[in-house]
Amino acid sequence: MLRRALPAERLPELWLSERGLAQAEADERRRRFGPNDIAEAPGGALRALAADTAKDPMLWFLALTSVLYAAVGQRVEALTLLVAIVPLVGMDAFLHRRTRASTEGLQSRLAASARVVRDGVARDVPATEVVVGDLVRVATGEPFPADGVVVAGAGLQADESALTGEAYPVPKAPLAAPPRDGPEPAVEHEHWGLAGTRLLTGAATLRVAYTGGATVYGEIVRSAVRGAHALTPLQGAIRSLVTVLLAAASVVCLIMAFARLRQGHGWLDALVSAVTLASAALPEEFPVVFTFFLGVGVYRLARRQALVRRAVSVENIGRISCICADKTGTITEGRLSLTHLLPAPGVPERRLRVLAALASRSESGDPLDAAILREAADAGARGLPVDLVATFPFTEGRRRESAIVRDADGALIAVTKGATEVVLAMCELGDEERAAWDREVGELAASGHKVIACAWRALDAGVWPGGDELARGLRLAGLLAFEDPVRDGVAHAVGLCREAGIHTIMVTGDHPLTARAVAREIGLGGEAPAVIAGDEIEARVARGEGATLRRVDVIARAAPAQKLALVRALQEAGEVVAVTGDGVNDVPALQAADVGIAMGERGTRSAREVAAIVLLDDNFRTIVRAVGEGRQLFQNLRASFQYLLMIHIPLVITAAFIPLAGYPLLYLPTHIVWLELIIHPTALLVFQDVAGSGRLARAAARDGTRFFSRREWAAIAVVGALLTLAVAAGYLASQGERGRVEHGRAMALAVLTLASAALTAALSRLATRTARAVAAGTVALSLVLVQTPALARLLHLEPLHAGDWALAGAVGAGVAALVLALDAAARRAYTPGGSRGRARWRS
Repeated sequence: MLRRALPAERLPELWLSERGLAQAEADERRRRFGPNDIAEAPGGALRALAADTAKDPMLWFLALTSVLYAAVGQRVEALTLLVAIVPLVGMDAFLHRRTRASTEGLQSRLAASARVVRDGVARDVPATEVVVGDLVRVATGEPFPADGVVVAGAGLQADESALTGEAYPVPKAPLAAPPRDGPEPAVEHEHWGLAGTRLLTGAATLRVAYTGGATVYGEIVRSAVRGAHALTPLQGAIRSLVTVLLAAASVVCLIMAFARLRQGHGWLDALVSAVTLASAALPEEFPVVFTFFLGVGVYRLARRQALVRRAVSVENIGRISCICADKTGTITEGRLSLTHLLPAPGVPERRLRVLAALASRSESGDPLDAAILREAADAGARGLPVDLVATFPFTEGRRRESAIVRDADGALIAVTKGATEVVLAMCELGDEERAAWDREVGELAASGHKVIACAWRALDAGVWPGGDELARGLRLAGLLAFEDPVRDGVAHAVGLCREAGIHTIMVTGDHPLTARAVAREIGLGGEAPAVIAGDEIEARVARGEGATLRRVDVIARAAPAQKLALVRALQEAGEVVAVTGDGVNDVPALQAADVGIAMGERGTRSAREVAAIVLLDDNFRTIVRAVGEGRQLFQNLRASFQYLLMIHIPLVITAAFIPLAGYPLLYLPTHIVWLELIIHPTALLVFQDVAGSGRLARAAARDGTRFFSRREWAAIAVVGALLTLAVAAGYLASQGERGRVEHGRAMALAVLTLASAALTAALSRLATRTARAVAAGTVALSLVLVQTPALARLLHLEPLHAGDWALAGAVGAGVAALVLALDAAARRAYTPGGSRGRARWRS
């Protein structure tokens, strides 16, 4: 799953010793690295609930209206409104609990205490007091209190389902010796014990390397919290919409109060009419639902191995239309193996291995260098007894690496390895000989191999005075060909992208023929992938042809710096771009992309810090899964907003225009409370659990503020208008003669609540237990409140006849059928993967 860096600065000098830290050293490390607060404890729940509840405008509406009724002597109504506060507070408490559920669930998996070794003595301390460098003993069944390296133990297995979602045990093994490949050496996942995971078998000793928010678990928790509170572009658009609606509602409320007074009604009626309309028109559900869905999305993406660092990524990932993915380590496994050696005439294979090893560095972190050195060691060709005189590391511009060495006889040798076209150009070769080697390179590259050339030359002081790298006059030693297997599931993931209209561009430093072979293997671009060299990116942009890059499948011989030009060109062409990167030179592209994705296993710290998302397994399939999760989140959020709009349109219009037309108030404050108890939990709880079909949903709108297409807005308007007519007709037809207002109100509310249940069923397809429970509960609540005489009198309603309920049910069924029909028409208009289909639904 995860290779992590093990910074030397975080470990004590004798970190494999069994004495642990001295108490004074532990205190100093706590001041330096901070406490082990992985997740803030959900303490102060009542205070937090009270603060959240106090923000609910419905409570203030009820309290104010109750005071108004009490002031004019209508004590029954005043008491009814005060009693109505109780279920509303109960609903707020329940929803408050749901919004905190993911963080509390994460908190429950963490260790409460830990057994640390201080001054050579084991002692139990609260888990928050564990510090970086501590030596911790973990028994069977206990959770790891922080992230650290296992330094002792046998037969170890851990439950990491909290991080990976996978239920199978993960074997763990002690790290026998400290790694020696740099100040931040990478340690394999099998040696790590992670906070929030549990030791299943054996007894482990852990040397803590990360605490608090620096742990993988801490990042997930903090990302979830940030995801619930950070302001995103779409959230800003929703806030603007809410502001406009509030301003419009305020104006209509004033008009309502004035009109009721002119119609001869008293001040109480005018005030209640205005306040009731305001509460019906108040669109507070929109920002609440959106922030709740963002928090859910952050947590679910984390379970998909994609750690979200900024909430805006949850929003953007659902709109991704183009993915620029590195080949090595993302599409392929990043485990190069030397499979072919083609020595030049007169050069033994062992000599070729030795020369290639001389031009390689173990500390470079390059998989190619690691493969060469591993092969040289395995073959017993460890090289000549040499002294390193000078090195010239690989760079993007030079595309080669050179070394000057002195052998046991004192002779100087220059060795170079790198891109075949670069190294061959440095060698003294005849035209026919060069053409023969080019053919060899082409054949190997066409079969999917990464091919490099190696060359050398004996030097003397006259030829090499020192300081400069030789660029010509070398002898070719031969070719080395490597294989890097494609990761499992990548071909399927590429197919899913293609079906969903996401264009995938593979970016690699390999030879074009190698890149084309890998592209064919994963189905990218079909049988004839469009391949260009990295230099062509800037050339096309300079010619004003940047938009043509949308039709490219593979960028070969690409330098990381050229990713930035690629990202900007695609964005200017209207694409929403995700780009992967792992090195410092990838930072500009990661920052410029709509969604920057860093590699968690091999990525540098700078790349991870600027990226919006960190992949914990560096797998292209994980990127596609994250896109699918993001798109499904927006599908669900769109369904929730459709429900809110379709149900609010008839509620607000009838609440405003029926009294303005001179009729008695349609909704009393208690009716608004009733409707709020239905609308609020439906929008929040029903749709966020709806699962996808297993295929990528269609993308959200590409600009940050356009949530619905014109077709969808038309559907919302049609359904809202029909429901408005049905509610108004039910009220006006049923109240009839004087004294039947209660019957008209009951009929209008029956139509509205049954329509709410029908919309819930149609938009969610009743796919979850929550959807079925809410739809059934809405119908049951309506029947109880209307048909129970005592409750009906309290609510100023009158029980309905069977025929009335049949008409209300018919309206609900008709609304559901209309929504399903409009959705089916929209699906037919959208052709996955087809440009015409995309153009139709986006219009």
